Amino acid sequence: MSRPSFDRAALRAEVERFRALGLEELRQEWRRLWRSEPPQISRDLFVLALGYRIQEVEHGGLGKATRRKLQTMAKALRETGRAAPTSGSDLKPGCRLIREWHGRSHTVTVLEDGFEYAGETYPSLTQIAKKITSAHWSGPRFFGLPRVNGDSSGKGGPHG
Repeated sequence: MSRPSFDRAALRAEVERFRALGLEELRQEWRRLWRSEPPQISRDLFVLALGYRIQEVEHGGLGKATRRKLQTMAKALRETGRAAPTSGSDLKPGCRLIREWHGRSHTVTVLEDGFEYAGETYPSLTQIAKKITSAHWSGPRFFGLPRVNGDSSGKGGPHG
């Protein structure tokens, strides 16, 4: 996309210009900047999204890891209705998690868009933990991953 280089004042002026546009004009700007049909969103969201897009064009978009994390969250939202990131979402693809359960070792491989266990792909560690234990566990907790608050004890029963 050929776009002149913006300085901070020019970016601010462009966002102000968006704020002055009507809804149909904002949709036209969307088509110009994204080269796709605009979504059905409010006028305020159009202004924010267009402002983000011109900054993205100027400064570059999200990093690969951030895009991957957002894709994983979107997939979880579609499949479960929840988009909360898990502590497992910071794991790099190729990382292996190993958990011993009732004398058997279970290995999970982190993928770009989920987890592989026993030759099958799962969107969450919780589904794998349930398959292994036949009970509801927090998947990250079952595999001993640290919580956001730093607790990595992995202790607690299936409802923890």
